[in-house]
Amino acid sequence: MISAEHSASSHSLPRIVIVGGGAGGLELASALGHKLGKKGKAEIVLIDKSRSHIWKPLLHEVATGSLDADLDGVIYSVHAMQHGYRFELGEMIGLDCQAQHISLAAKWDQEGKLLSTERQLGYDQLVLAVGSVSNDFNTKGVKEHCYFLDSHTQAQRFHHALLDNFTRVHQNPNVDCLDIAIVGGGATGVELSAELYHVAQLIKSYGLAQMTPAKLKIQLIEAGPRILPALPERISASARKELSLLGVEVMENVRINEATSEGFMTSDGQLIAAQMMVWAAGVKAPDFIRNIEGLALTRNNQVLVEPTLHAKGQANLFVIGDCCACGQADGSFVPPRAQSAHQMASCVFKNIMNRRNGKPEIEYHYVDHGSLVNLSRFSTVGSLMGNLNKNSMFVEGKIARLVYLSLYRMHQYAIHGARRMMALWLAEKLMRAVRPKMKLH
Repeated sequence: MISAEHSASSHSLPRIVIVGGGAGGLELASALGHKLGKKGKAEIVLIDKSRSHIWKPLLHEVATGSLDADLDGVIYSVHAMQHGYRFELGEMIGLDCQAQHISLAAKWDQEGKLLSTERQLGYDQLVLAVGSVSNDFNTKGVKEHCYFLDSHTQAQRFHHALLDNFTRVHQNPNVDCLDIAIVGGGATGVELSAELYHVAQLIKSYGLAQMTPAKLKIQLIEAGPRILPALPERISASARKELSLLGVEVMENVRINEATSEGFMTSDGQLIAAQMMVWAAGVKAPDFIRNIEGLALTRNNQVLVEPTLHAKGQANLFVIGDCCACGQADGSFVPPRAQSAHQMASCVFKNIMNRRNGKPEIEYHYVDHGSLVNLSRFSTVGSLMGNLNKNSMFVEGKIARLVYLSLYRMHQYAIHGARRMMALWLAEKLMRAVRPKMKLH
């Protein structure tokens, strides 16, 4: 059964629908809510399948317990009330570009009771900001045996399993170590590896004295010749050195053919044994996008767009963030990073406002401010100032750590404003003094 919410055209106000409450989607909803929603000039609707938002670059900290998603997350419904838009809980499963409506999946509660039937929602303008999910490249056994870190729900699932394994090692003297294998030497895999050693140090203070960093064995597996392949070689080499000093075994030029209950099988038939396995190798846009008629896609389901960030051939559909395939002058696509999602959100905001005011839309040009990789409390490495291959400055240590933290503050500023951002920063300082240094439940 499909219920249909009245179309946007039946409203006196134009309806702008944003699907996906990640960095770009939430920032855009906030800006449009203040400019149009609060002033009664348009109905702004944000749709997400989760009730709360966590900045995606921090998901590895949720996974280890360094960050508590229940305390540090943004509740969409509360944020919507404060910023002039409407939040709808739902998962997009389809889009009719011609009729201008999206389809949302039926939803059940934890006891299996139906909360809402499959329904349709009309729009005047639509912004797809559905992000990306891990690409397992159809590798056998990965879905069944591996953890993913695409959402805070998945990150919390890993966290619960990690605490169980820490307890198992602590309570069983005959257990030599906890083996964790991570496939994918990008930022997620590298940062998770370092954060795991950090929480292994912390856990001793909370009654699990036998679970020491010495009993943690982490293998970081990369199919290419080096970790952090999208970043300059100097950053890669520095990160590799830091990880090795922590005790991470970095395995490069190793391809995985299968995941089993015992670990990963490599292409040359070797078993990499592990009690916990994480898949962080490659991303793609959600699979439902491939079933939408009228969209031009890449092989990773990303939607090809015009320079104005309209989906090709679709005047009322914008695409931003990881699901957007925006070409650059050198033939490459804009990389799927938080900074590009932020810039795209700003561009689409200007274009929506320009169209309303009868002005020409602007073209999006990606500005690379550099990249930083946070190795927990041990180190931060990266490059700043412009293109990574030209006019870039290598930074590491405390300066790099400070810049990394400022990126999150910039995101908070974009979605909350200056006063709330400062209040949140002060609240975090106070909470840090009274609550545990890691989530223990």
